[in-house]
Amino acid sequence: MRNSIAAPSFQTVDPASGKTLERYEVHTDREIDHRLAQAQSTFHLWSQSTIEERTTLLRRVADHLRANLTHIAAIATREMGKPIIEAEAEVLKCATVCEYYVQHGPKFLAVEGVETSATRSYVAYRPLGVILAVMPWNFPFWQVFRFAIPALVAGNVAVLKHAANVTECGLEIERIFASCGAPKGVFTTLIVPGREMEAIVADPRIAAVTLTGSESAGSSVASIAGKHLKKTVLELGGSDAFIVLADADLDSAARIAVRSRFQNCGQSCIAAKRFIVEASVHNAFLEAFTRYIRELRIGDPMDRTTTLGPLAKAEFRDDIERQVRLSIKSGARLVSGGTRIARAGFFFAPTILAEVREETPAFREETFGPVAAIIRARDAEHAVSLANSSRYGLGGNLWTRDVARGERIAARLESGAVFINGMTVSDPHLPFGGVKSSGYGRELSSFGLREFVNIQSVWIGPPRK
Repeated sequence: MRNSIAAPSFQTVDPASGKTLERYEVHTDREIDHRLAQAQSTFHLWSQSTIEERTTLLRRVADHLRANLTHIAAIATREMGKPIIEAEAEVLKCATVCEYYVQHGPKFLAVEGVETSATRSYVAYRPLGVILAVMPWNFPFWQVFRFAIPALVAGNVAVLKHAANVTECGLEIERIFASCGAPKGVFTTLIVPGREMEAIVADPRIAAVTLTGSESAGSSVASIAGKHLKKTVLELGGSDAFIVLADADLDSAARIAVRSRFQNCGQSCIAAKRFIVEASVHNAFLEAFTRYIRELRIGDPMDRTTTLGPLAKAEFRDDIERQVRLSIKSGARLVSGGTRIARAGFFFAPTILAEVREETPAFREETFGPVAAIIRARDAEHAVSLANSSRYGLGGNLWTRDVARGERIAARLESGAVFINGMTVSDPHLPFGGVKSSGYGRELSSFGLREFVNIQSVWIGPPRK
């Protein structure tokens, strides 16, 4: 860790205006050590609590989120720029995941009897300890809650290292748990720069690590954790394919395509990014897609009529501008947008690129912004090949009126999820995660809860005759 006299600080910026919001001093080595020690000490108590005590806390948290919806959502909007209506939906989703594990957590953690030669044998799910979460900024509440809630209900405690530009969101989550009666140390936020993560991941008090972020960050954290034999779950983004077959409901597909691509200003891991359309309906889909884009309302994200806000940082706007410029240079055709919006803040016009080919940056890279890449496929077989021609494999969409055929095609798609005739979302009922460079492991559902437990086999003798 660092060995400096004066601790550095973080500065948060309002993406809608470019003005500084707050400045936060990072935690000193002594503060980090104290917080990790508190988390480890609390784990020994929390892990022995009953499932009823844990679910009672989750009920209180859900109630708190609903009762303080406007205040909590506004923090996300100010720090990372998403429209307030989307921020409120995110906070409500956090309440939903609490309620889901209140209902289903006891069943997922129930001891499972197994027939063996023993007098009695069973499988039990025991907590691991202090789980470190390295989380991104784009869904600053939801991505933390979808990790933390199943981890806590299983008897673990959570330590969060949030993205610097959403520091207040991280602190607010800690305050929420404290105000709902969580023992000190059940949920802890660390304010630390990324360069300090190696020492924290390696700290013997950390039992396991989950990370949502870039490939480079995931590779680095997984390497450190692997060196110390610690379990990791990684969600590293995606370039989701949105396949439209010739028999699809084009109007519905186009409407959902625009929502999926431009929600959160396109800054979503599971947003549709590569729109692969059969040639016979390519032009009709592009026309409908363009029509629905015109309905987007760009403006102040605190305005409840706004549906497209700014990008979260100036450098993110610069990067999406670079991707568009290089994609056009590589042969893509600019249909609309492609430029910054002349106003304060980090706004970029909703952009459509057509005739995108496999070598184009908009195809090969993850476009984390309001840019849609339209790709023409010869037929369904070619569409599947194009969809799988990516190093990512997080989610995906398939649109067809022949659902049975859609299921057969879905089985061939290299992704952690496939949504047929609907928008790809993370749902507490379903496991969430990817393959290939999108990472490994799962969050949510029973699968996510059991990622951070000791699956313990218990055999009781004597053997049966």
